[in-house]
Amino acid sequence: MSELSDAKKKANKKWNEKNKEKSRKYQYRSMAKSYVRNYADEKDLLELKQMIEDKLDGELQ
Repeated sequence: MSELSDAKKKANKKWNEKNKEKSRKYQYRSMAKSYVRNYADEKDLLELKQMIEDKLDGELQ
């Protein structure tokens, strides 16, 4: 894949600055997926599963 043009780099930077919270959310989601896929053991997965179930049931904030 080719290097990004200066215009595209500038547009990306502008979007990131304008959408900091959205960008942060995307980064956290990506890290969570990577952790689950590459590092979590069964105990970790069960803990995460419980946290997700609690969140869906409205028990977590």
